[in-house]
Amino acid sequence: MLIQLKDLLTPDEMRQARARLDAQAPWVDGASTAGGQAVALKHNQQLRQDSEASRWLQTLVAGALQRDPLFVAAALPRRVLPALFNRYRAQGSAAPGTGDHYGRHVDNAVLRLPGGSAAEWMRGDVSCTLFLSDPDGYDGGELVVHHSLGAQAFKLPAGTALLYPASTVHEVTPVTRGERLASFFWVQSLVADDARRQILFDLDMNLLRLRARHGESTETTALTGVYHNLLRQWSQP
Repeated sequence: MLIQLKDLLTPDEMRQARARLDAQAPWVDGASTAGGQAVALKHNQQLRQDSEASRWLQTLVAGALQRDPLFVAAALPRRVLPALFNRYRAQGSAAPGTGDHYGRHVDNAVLRLPGGSAAEWMRGDVSCTLFLSDPDGYDGGELVVHHSLGAQAFKLPAGTALLYPASTVHEVTPVTRGERLASFFWVQSLVADDARRQILFDLDMNLLRLRARHGESTETTALTGVYHNLLRQWSQP
């Protein structure tokens, strides 16, 4: 399931976010935060997680997610890992002439929650990339998601986010001009299986359309019961 969250951040929030990121934010080598297969594939910079800028931006993104009904309907979130932030530049940490990029990879299945004990982990069901740079500000830098129907490339407006299954192979193509800023994070869903989340999402969206067209009815009440009974059966609280 690939879902765009348009205007997740308002224009004013985007201005504030860019001001924080552009004001000498403490960036570190992205490869230093990676493990396993990612070390050799990850060529970018990442905002230092313990910085004041990172904490402020995490609060901003968390607030935006809480008020977005489409995010809740699509992800059915149980836990959300605090947002991280990265930067890809045409002349960055990658080999000369290639531009920053992140090769094909699959996100980790389990992730440690920050600030908790070593036993506190969450499952990564849904990945999210929130674009923080306007598309005309850089060349390359597409997020490419490889799935059963092929590959889809995304270069979305600043403030727009993309939800996609964490189980998919994906990559960020080399940035050949300018700078690409983004936020990324993972969600543990109440419903682990992507196909079941898709069924629930389709049912939810069509119920909204039916109510908008015909108002509340015996049929919409019955279908709402079907939705919640499926959620009750499939969820893992």
